[in-house]
Amino acid sequence: MTSTSSQPTGNGTVSTPAPAQRPQSTVEPDGESVGELVKDASTHLSTLIRSEIELAKTELIGTVKRAGISIALFVVAGAIVLYALTFGFISYGAGLESVGLAASYSFAIVFGTLLLLAGVLAYVGLRLIKRVGKPERTLSTVKDTAAWAKHPTKTN
Repeated sequence: MTSTSSQPTGNGTVSTPAPAQRPQSTVEPDGESVGELVKDASTHLSTLIRSEIELAKTELIGTVKRAGISIALFVVAGAIVLYALTFGFISYGAGLESVGLAASYSFAIVFGTLLLLAGVLAYVGLRLIKRVGKPERTLSTVKDTAAWAKHPTKTN
């Protein structure tokens, strides 16, 4: 694209072409080409992504360790509660015996109470497990991904 400029002369104005703009150079003032800049940017981006992944790994390792210790403490606490319940049930039976029941009847009542409690918990657990459904969205996306992997050029 050329432009013209007007210059006055003695008999009027005359149009003269303006100097052509020189084409944009692919070399930047510091001497790097656009290609080199893009290459540097992609190198820095991949370094940044790798660093972010390393940071995530480091944070997750600490989190997983703390979670593992917490789970171990819960398991130990559960075992202690289990042993404590044993002594609690023995006390329950001994208390029934002190009221005047024979020892065999007292401990039979404790046994029946435990069976009843176990039955109620099993019933509630069974009811809850029947409510659990399939992960429909996950199954759907897995099927879509498998279909795409077989024919990546086809779209739905």
